[in-house]
Amino acid sequence: MSEKDIFVLGIETSCDETAAAIVKNGREIIANVVASQMESHQRFGGVVPEIASRHHVEQITLVLEETMRRANMDVNELDAIAVTEGPGLVGALLIGVNAAKALAFAHRIPLVGVHHIAGHIYANRLVQEMKFPLLALVVSGGHTELVYMKEHGMFEVIGETRDDAAGEAYDKVARALQLPYPGGPHIDRLAKEGKPIIDLPRAWLEEGSYDFSFSGLKSAVINTLHNAKQRGETLRPEDMAASFQASVVEVLVEKTMQAAAHYGVKQILLAGGVAANEGLRTQLREQMKRLPEVELVIPPLSLCTDNAAMIAAAGTVLLQQGKRASMALNANPSLLL
Repeated sequence: MSEKDIFVLGIETSCDETAAAIVKNGREIIANVVASQMESHQRFGGVVPEIASRHHVEQITLVLEETMRRANMDVNELDAIAVTEGPGLVGALLIGVNAAKALAFAHRIPLVGVHHIAGHIYANRLVQEMKFPLLALVVSGGHTELVYMKEHGMFEVIGETRDDAAGEAYDKVARALQLPYPGGPHIDRLAKEGKPIIDLPRAWLEEGSYDFSFSGLKSAVINTLHNAKQRGETLRPEDMAASFQASVVEVLVEKTMQAAAHYGVKQILLAGGVAANEGLRTQLREQMKRLPEVELVIPPLSLCTDNAAMIAAAGTVLLQQGKRASMALNANPSLLL
């Protein structure tokens, strides 16, 4: 007799995407709906928490209904509801958490709280089965981390950013270059047209450290632009974008390679919003030739940015491990992995 299929509804509202998805057996997407708020936040040059929360309130019911419709399923056919409990914007998280609790309570369905970064890592499982031990490079607007995993659900953060996350540095440099928000895709595109000829720092930190630091680089870009302006020189934005991206990518990739070799991993997973960066993806594929026995998994662009399929995928593993949340589940904006 074959084991029964597990269907998990994922809900994600940690920042400015209202998302819901249904995933089968933690591997297969049945339905995946994302309502983005990017246009609302663009004119402010960043995410405004109060506006994000209000949009989530307006969208959550519609997104859930659309997900069930696309999956052609009834709520009672679900085995669990997985929801992002943190980290993220507290007001935004609360909308998702309360929607999940209401559904779970009304239909007597198990509830599972998921860490947002665990979700990003498990987005890779929707592409390729995970092979342990593995190393995940998580790069997003709020996070830059190297996470070592010996088995499902076990996360050891071996390196993290000491100041700005890579995505944050991208947004700030984009603003200095007068590019629209979010800055990452614009810098990535500009970098292809420029040459990395501007000398910018790389923060390697102390020997043997897998931590990251990008605030010095961000300051160096702003100072270089400012000094050039004072001297009446014009720097090509394309060259600045290429130079900045080269610095970020070199440090990210090199530390990942060193950690992968040191920990003897079978797989390297790329995760998070900045995983959509073409320069990073290309360089990582290139450098993987140094570790021919290690497999590289990079999710498609749709699974790099915030989505709920990744939350359902991570939630399925927790469900199978017997981990459940009670109705006391609350949003935790600074939840640790």
